[in-house]
Amino acid sequence: MASNPIRKWTVEDYLAFDEESDIKHEFMDGEIYAMSGGTRKHSVIIANISGALWQATKGTTCRTHSSEMRVKIGEDYFYPDVSAVCETEEFEDEKELALLNPTVVIEVTSKSSQNFDKGIKADLYRSLDSVQAYLVVEQNQCFAQLSTRHDEGWLLRQFDQIHQSIPLAVLNLNLPMSDVYLDVEFES
Repeated sequence: MASNPIRKWTVEDYLAFDEESDIKHEFMDGEIYAMSGGTRKHSVIIANISGALWQATKGTTCRTHSSEMRVKIGEDYFYPDVSAVCETEEFEDEKELALLNPTVVIEVTSKSSQNFDKGIKADLYRSLDSVQAYLVVEQNQCFAQLSTRHDEGWLLRQFDQIHQSIPLAVLNLNLPMSDVYLDVEFES
């Protein structure tokens, strides 16, 4: 029985496809992945974080981006839930559809994305010289994992108490977990 080979997309084919699509797609190693819709919790957490980052960066040289801003890493493209850039923004081309130099990248996990967000995707984001902080926030429990760049490498810290704050020093922001999870209820 013959098997159907998996189609390997070119970057150009992916970009054309994603631009015409009604839904966003990420692109990695020649394959495209549809971005599924999020839950209420996922949406609220992203809005809470986006609001806090926007408030912290307004009037500064930093700019906050929503999940509509694609980030390019090598030949791969991702849509982080929230990102911020504190340098002159660099884009792939004049359309400004793919950011090349995020400073902070934030992903809110789902059951299907949790391992990818904490594993391969974390490694890819941290491979960008511009990235100073990578934050992964879980939507179904009070838990966040922050990787920050230091001279010696990456420091990984975990936060699992609602009274804690996440130090995003590059944005001059201590992000309270209580703000991250405002209006989010967990199952007991």
